[in-house]
Amino acid sequence: MVILAHSGLRELLDEVRLQVLSAIDAKPETPSLAKDLQVLTKLRLNAFVVITTLFGFFLAAKGAGGMADKWWLLLHTLIGTAASAFGSAAFNQLMEIEDDAQMKRTSDRPLPSRRMSVIKAFGIGWGLAAFGVIHLAAKVNLEAAVLAAFTIAVYVFVYTPMKKWHSSNTLVGAIPGAIPPLIGWVGAGGEWIAWGGWFLFWLLFLWQLPHFVAISWLCREEYENAGYQMWSNGDASGYKTSKLFIVFSVCLILLVILGAATGLFPWWVAVAHTALVIYLMAPILNYGATGERAPMRKAFLGTLLYLPLALVGLAFTWT
Repeated sequence: MVILAHSGLRELLDEVRLQVLSAIDAKPETPSLAKDLQVLTKLRLNAFVVITTLFGFFLAAKGAGGMADKWWLLLHTLIGTAASAFGSAAFNQLMEIEDDAQMKRTSDRPLPSRRMSVIKAFGIGWGLAAFGVIHLAAKVNLEAAVLAAFTIAVYVFVYTPMKKWHSSNTLVGAIPGAIPPLIGWVGAGGEWIAWGGWFLFWLLFLWQLPHFVAISWLCREEYENAGYQMWSNGDASGYKTSKLFIVFSVCLILLVILGAATGLFPWWVAVAHTALVIYLMAPILNYGATGERAPMRKAFLGTLLYLPLALVGLAFTWT
């Protein structure tokens, strides 16, 4: 009996050993074409573009009689804006193949990993960008199409190369990131020079700055190794980054106070907004510039929480 038990145990251990060795030797699963297309077009990131475009459209329509006859127009606005954003994302990755290959978090993208050819990615990017701009011009209006084309041009031809030679690229990159709500605004028939549309632009512009300074600090070593010029370069203690985070957050508070002062929404919204921003940047206010990652990560997560709360609040209180 002892011999049989020992034999059974040995067989079990051999089986476990074989499974462990198989798991070690197994090659990681190759992403599907659908997954590669999602990465090439930055699908998850550009969902943010669609959402902010939707809010810009909704707030403009709210001030012009509501959404009753604008649902198809909204759909065309979202389709055109999304296609333009997807196309510009593909062009961005085409221009950063070598840089992406040097960073762990981007090295498995379809272009640096050689799973997709440059020609195919270029065709996808060109097709999506052209379709998006043309669709907006044909189905929405010329203003929306011009804004989408301008967004692509700044993102691809100014922001992307600028990351290699000047740290102010974050300011430039926030411009195309802030235009989608303005596209939605003019798509719904709002005047492109109206303060309401530009308030949304500046809200998105200023929100991105603390959001991205936190990201750049958390990933600073990878950015430095890839040769990107970021404000966080050399800021191992986080002192400079934390100060920038606070300055941009205060600018965001001042913008919302201005919005209330100009009648876009009630004053209590500005008060609640100020309290929210101060609460969410508490990890940075208490930051001792010791180089700890946890406070900066909490502040970054706070920026993710801020935007949906701010947009939903504006949707219910916009006058």
